[in-house]
Amino acid sequence: MNEKALQRLEYGKIKEALEEYAVSYLGKRQIAELLPLTKMSIVRAKLDETAEAKSLLQYGASVPIPSLEGMENILELLGTGYVFSEKDFMHMHQFLTSCAQLMRYMAAKSGAAPHVSSYAASMYTLDALKSEIERCIRHGQVADSASKELMKVRKRLAVFEERLKSKLDSLMSRHRSILQEHVLSMRNGRYVLPVKKEHRKLVKGTVLDESASGQTVYIEPAEVMTIQFELTGLKAEEAREELKVLSELTALAESSEQQLLTNIETVGTYDFIFAKAKYALAIGGSNVELNDQGIIDLREAKHPLLNRPMVPLNFVIGRRYKSLIITGPNTGGKTLTLKTVGLLTVMAQSGVLVPVREGSLLSVFNHLAVDIGDGQSIEHALSTFSAHIRNVNEMLQFADLSTLILIDEMASGTDPGEGVGLSVAILEELHRRGSTVVATTHFTEIKNFADVTPGFENARMEFDTDTLQPLYRLRIGEAGQSYAFLIALKLGLPAGLIERSREITARGLPDSLPQGTQAPGPGPEPDKASAADTDDPQEETTPVPAPLLSSEKEKEPEDAGEPLSVGPRSFQLGDCVYIAYLGRTGIVFETEDARGNVGVMIQNQKFKINQKRLKLHIESKELYPDNYDLDIVFETKENRKKRKLMGRKHAPGVTIEMKSEE
Repeated sequence: MNEKALQRLEYGKIKEALEEYAVSYLGKRQIAELLPLTKMSIVRAKLDETAEAKSLLQYGASVPIPSLEGMENILELLGTGYVFSEKDFMHMHQFLTSCAQLMRYMAAKSGAAPHVSSYAASMYTLDALKSEIERCIRHGQVADSASKELMKVRKRLAVFEERLKSKLDSLMSRHRSILQEHVLSMRNGRYVLPVKKEHRKLVKGTVLDESASGQTVYIEPAEVMTIQFELTGLKAEEAREELKVLSELTALAESSEQQLLTNIETVGTYDFIFAKAKYALAIGGSNVELNDQGIIDLREAKHPLLNRPMVPLNFVIGRRYKSLIITGPNTGGKTLTLKTVGLLTVMAQSGVLVPVREGSLLSVFNHLAVDIGDGQSIEHALSTFSAHIRNVNEMLQFADLSTLILIDEMASGTDPGEGVGLSVAILEELHRRGSTVVATTHFTEIKNFADVTPGFENARMEFDTDTLQPLYRLRIGEAGQSYAFLIALKLGLPAGLIERSREITARGLPDSLPQGTQAPGPGPEPDKASAADTDDPQEETTPVPAPLLSSEKEKEPEDAGEPLSVGPRSFQLGDCVYIAYLGRTGIVFETEDARGNVGVMIQNQKFKINQKRLKLHIESKELYPDNYDLDIVFETKENRKKRKLMGRKHAPGVTIEMKSEE
């Protein structure tokens, strides 16, 4: 999977949330290394495992997953010649005890959770190692019974320690009056008497230390020197015997290295699976059906990282259409819809249950491409448009039948006319490759393209025009609007400005300003102003068919004349006009209506196009001689009978003779 795509979908935050539910270093490590899988059979197995684990947590007792405390260090040191300590063996014993409990638990759950319980069948009880640890290590120390030699040494130690204690008690009583305090002290591992400095010569022995003030000297009495010397030797012998026991235990553990490793890895896998199950309970995750045909059918889906209530998303793609164009106002939920679809897809392919209603369907994709965000890149000094194009170029490197592509705000960041044309060409190419595409846009032309092109469908985010509040509900099969004027009015923009905006949108920008009026400063380009027109809920434009937007459409004759810019005027019946964003010419068959839309015939197909997008077109006489006749066929709404308008191409002001025939 594309790493950048996963980052844009915030896949890393899902892994961070999962790690909070893992209890072992190995479970956390598996989560850190987690990536979406692309083989459907494996994805199916991983999802079923998580669902079973969730069921065990939901309806059963707590699962006895062993702690791996101390086992990471043991695993690293096995076979290196290191002799494990008593503490290491205590960790090992606790681990083996917990493994046995887990194995018994999973054996009892084999019917309810066959996938999950099967892992425990590969584990080992290691009874011999466990029993030997119990025999040799008790309460964190090597037991007397660990070896005969150790028992003998400790018996002798006990005799000498008792003799020493008796001798010291006698000395303490004898020298009570000259002691600084009636307490035995130790210096360098030997017992000493704390004698007042002025009485030091009254005690035979060796001064081993003195207090910081110099008022007390610590004397090892001569009467206990021999005993303490013997004790030192016995303790060294005890340490050697303990080391022998620990070495033998270490050798036994090393002989079981592979079994220990299997148990540790299995416990890590269980920790990983149950971390996913706990997360599923936290987010309301459910199992889903799978396919590899690009079909997605989400029911009541929610974004798992959203920290506020979310209107459930119902989303379908991949059966009748493989490309979905989503429109609607800003902050209406378009981008959230893209992120939800993408994130739930990669979560499911990672074996993580997703927050949807049971019966939802997701597809397993080999590739994922995501173009979401503002597109700005300070590091690479890329504009929004440049970033979009670079992302699209990366998509085209691998886009195929098993690719999910998510694009936010198509045609943004550049001239609307050119951006629309480029976007449509990209959509056509992705559709030709069979990719599953979900894109958002504000542009009417892209909506129109999706409306009439097989394999494409429109959708909109619902919007309450009374309260001017987004409803965050996706409605597939309808194109939406941006409601720019209504939202601007709500946000406090003066009503006069809104009315003037509507007028400019409907009629286009004037060619000249009244005398004495200063031209406005830099602002939107004319094409961008026309793009704002698509946000006006009052405007309706007849869809433009795909063939006219195709990159393979016929080229204009090379010697055709250039479009002629004219002042404000109404186009007349029979005018030849040029439509820039389509790169085509057409004939006016219906004059401008109240909304500024003009009926234009293009390649024997009728369209309603706003007059601001039209320019009068004059061709050379070689291509269009004076006696050239134009046939325009249309239907009237009254009787739906065919009419034929016969006339000549004419200059402005020339009348058109009309005649009808049945």
